[in-house]
Amino acid sequence: MIIGIMSDSHDNLEAVSKALEVFRRNGVEAIIHLGDIISPFTLLRILEYPGRIAIVLGNNDGEQITLKELAVKAGAILKKDMHQMEIGRRKILLMHGFGDADQTKTVAEALALSGKYDVVLYGHTHRAEARYMGKTLVLNPGEVCGCLTNRKSVAILNTETFEYNIVEF
Repeated sequence: MIIGIMSDSHDNLEAVSKALEVFRRNGVEAIIHLGDIISPFTLLRILEYPGRIAIVLGNNDGEQITLKELAVKAGAILKKDMHQMEIGRRKILLMHGFGDADQTKTVAEALALSGKYDVVLYGHTHRAEARYMGKTLVLNPGEVCGCLTNRKSVAILNTETFEYNIVEF
């Protein structure tokens, strides 16, 4: 399965639309959003995408009750903190992040080193990066909004081949 991974949209609807277009062009079948969508109107744009959608909330997400209601109505998964799921026979852990960038990276790496997951996905730091820790892929798609790094990016992961790509747009 081809998964599109995004994080830190921060209500930049133009960037969200461009990210979704990247997903369409690459045949993405499911989307994972790693938090900081911010407002319901941004979530509604994401929910327009056909296919499976899973979301973990971030530290800046407001109106969480409305976000949850919209997600449930659309058949999407929305979790408050971390969420473990299986896609294409891969155990995947989703999280936004905690504290500062170093703390978030430390937590993601510790979870990867546990050996329980094939993939650990995180956001919060706004910095795209990917690396293997043992057999586990640790991946941050960067930021959709481009507000901190001036780079807008998403990641695409093929769960069959385990190939990934960070795409700037």
